[in-house]
Amino acid sequence: MPRAGLTPERVVDLALGVLDDDGWDGMTLAAVAGRAGVAVPSLYKHVRGLPDLRRRVALVCVREFDARLRAAAGRSSREPGDAVRAMAVTVRAYGIDHPGRYAAVQGGDWAHDPDAIELEAASAAAVGTIAESLAALDLPADRTTDAIRAVRALVHGFVTLQQSGGFGMPDDVEMSFTRAVDALVAGLAAGEATRHRPGRAEGRPPGGDRPSGQP
Repeated sequence: MPRAGLTPERVVDLALGVLDDDGWDGMTLAAVAGRAGVAVPSLYKHVRGLPDLRRRVALVCVREFDARLRAAAGRSSREPGDAVRAMAVTVRAYGIDHPGRYAAVQGGDWAHDPDAIELEAASAAAVGTIAESLAALDLPADRTTDAIRAVRALVHGFVTLQQSGGFGMPDDVEMSFTRAVDALVAGLAAGEATRHRPGRAEGRPPGGDRPSGQP
């Protein structure tokens, strides 16, 4: 029997349930309609097809993801690098516990979608939260993008390998992750310390090798 009272918000909620159970690729209009107890055409009263529904769902996931990042940063100590460590742990936990939502956050088929303006802004805000966590390391603006990519690549690699069962060695994965993040933070901090070391670049004033523009 069809369910009464469908709204765009309710359709998104149902789609999130499908996403959690069947993943990003399994979140189809047919699957959502089946969960709602209606025929697929009934969904078009509330969303403009699958691309529109996926944008709406991804927006919820990205905002949820960013909120968790901010909460993690807020709980961390003020020691340089601790916010990055807390954020890395949070991202990995989100990816392992909510693989469908994590996939939605990564961009999927909404990346570069001209209709995803609000979603792109939310995604940029999440990246900005990661950038804020790096602030304690006092990285120059032209190296912040490199650092963000390094953090994302490290954590995403762990998430992807763990999801696929790629860690077959008996060594503790948690310890390996902790050591990898510590090594990354130490490397970023060491690179910045080297940049400020006297005599690093002979004949150049401090900061003389820094590009003038933003990355």
